[in-house]
Amino acid sequence: MILIVGMGGFFGAISRFVIASFVQTHSNTLFPVGTLSVNVLGSFIIGFLAMYFSQVVQPEYKAFLMTGFLGALTTFSTFSLENINMIQDGNYTSAILNITLNIVLTLSATLLAMMLFKKMYM
Repeated sequence: MILIVGMGGFFGAISRFVIASFVQTHSNTLFPVGTLSVNVLGSFIIGFLAMYFSQVVQPEYKAFLMTGFLGALTTFSTFSLENINMIQDGNYTSAILNITLNIVLTLSATLLAMMLFKKMYM
């Protein structure tokens, strides 16, 4: 099971790097939209998978996808550091905006995915 989680984490970390870098590079802003994008995406995916795994219990798939892949994909440690850096630099408005967007959008993405799952499969 540890290897399964580790393999999921391997792919999640690579995905985080690729997606966040791509979004940040193409956004033309210093605001951490790359981190925001992977947090919203990860929240959406976990909402969908939570519904799926409540129906189909396969511990290896759940460990690979939810614990490994999504654990490495979402970046709340990076989110925390970016906000502390913004606050220490005096960018209070950006920090508040970033915190608010990450919380509201990730919770919304999770709820949207759960509602979508129910509509598609129930």
